[in-house]
Amino acid sequence: MEPVHPGELLREEVLNELNLSISRAAEILKVRRATLSALVNEKSSLSPEMALRIEKAFGVSMEMLLRMQVWWDTVRMRERASEIDVSPYQQ
Repeated sequence: MEPVHPGELLREEVLNELNLSISRAAEILKVRRATLSALVNEKSSLSPEMALRIEKAFGVSMEMLLRMQVWWDTVRMRERASEIDVSPYQQ
């Protein structure tokens, strides 16, 4: 099963459902429009601070959002595992 980026959830389940623009949501969250746009368009990761802001403004669980981000990051990193040239430690 493919993980969902927390920005997609925010875009589809919050902004679209509440008919909010990115600009208006950024005002509500008290962040720069560019910052929120990068998250919603899956160009940046969700920070704990942003997760808390979203929870406070829209009632979406901070813990759930952060778990989504960790899952997203884990899958992306596993896809790149062959690029990381590290050998197991041997004593």
